[in-house]
Amino acid sequence: MQLAAPSFDESEIESVRRCLASGWVTQGPMTRQFEELLAKRHAAPYALATTSCTAALHLATLALGLGPGDEVIIPAFTWITSANAAEYVGAKAVFADVNPNTFNLDPAAFEAAITPRTKAVVAVHLFGLAAEMDPILAIAKKHNLAVIEDAACAIGTTYKGTPIGTLGDLGCFSFHPRKVITTGEGGAVTMRSEALSKLVNSFRNHGSSGLPSAEIEPHGPWTMSTFDNLGYNLRLSDIQAAVGIAQFAKLEHLLAERRSRALAYSKLLASESDLVLPTEAADVDGHSYQSYVVRVREGGRERRNAVMRAMDEKSIQTRPGTHAVVRLGYYVNKYNLRAEDFPNAILCEDTTITLPIFPNMTDADQALVVKTLADALRSA
Repeated sequence: MQLAAPSFDESEIESVRRCLASGWVTQGPMTRQFEELLAKRHAAPYALATTSCTAALHLATLALGLGPGDEVIIPAFTWITSANAAEYVGAKAVFADVNPNTFNLDPAAFEAAITPRTKAVVAVHLFGLAAEMDPILAIAKKHNLAVIEDAACAIGTTYKGTPIGTLGDLGCFSFHPRKVITTGEGGAVTMRSEALSKLVNSFRNHGSSGLPSAEIEPHGPWTMSTFDNLGYNLRLSDIQAAVGIAQFAKLEHLLAERRSRALAYSKLLASESDLVLPTEAADVDGHSYQSYVVRVREGGRERRNAVMRAMDEKSIQTRPGTHAVVRLGYYVNKYNLRAEDFPNAILCEDTTITLPIFPNMTDADQALVVKTLADALRSA
């Protein structure tokens, strides 16, 4: 059984067919439509599509003017690009531990990591659960820090009823095939600030001060651009956006289906005392459950790995939740990091298991995962 799968049907094929028939396949009207859909869904005045969430995070650091001598605080348990984006611009990634119950940044650890050189924090909404944004935003305001929301896993996620993505200064989304909706590869940046949107738009398009109208409308009048920034080519194509438009039509159904499966897992696994199940704070709603991640309570990495091997032998895919970035070679070697300084991130990396959750998963599929997991726990 697969860990995850995209939901494709004739609607994506028809949308791509329309794109190809138009003759406009690079960034153009379909990309703009896709951006408008994202902006509306997440209550964002501005949304700009990119080649990936990695590109989105890179663009966010560029737009904020981060660079050498600056520090950016990152959760110690996250995908590596949450940290890499700071390093891309010459800033230093500084790590803070996470809450092992939510897998998200611990606000107290965040504040303890602040120095006079700190300029920003990356608040990751890991696995689709919103980070503790009220205390994070309060701490950031107190210390005059920018807030980047890493919303790679969190399309459709809300925090106290408000869509994530504009709670901070910039939100960065992913449309990788393991996400709720996909464009194959793709990402986006959301923001409230027109000034930031102009910078992101420039940096994603070779440093141009503005797109010629012919790059927005295929038959629009031609105008000259100027190039005032050192930019990149990080634009989403209309072919990918065409897939994304069709995917957006399914978003609410996919979110509801995923949440239903996640709640069913929690009910089916409630009696498994060997597991710590995902939690949601009483006053925080809107977990999108991009992944359903459990922790093995006893036995550490060795037992967790034994459980995963046993499930693989039954043809059920699993994965660890994500990385303790503070253990990864680049950061260990550059900053001489010690794992013992981030005990919760290490615990999460060593004991998490991501269970299959995908569109059209059946009750029988889910029952098989639960039984196989229970058997594996007892034999490990």
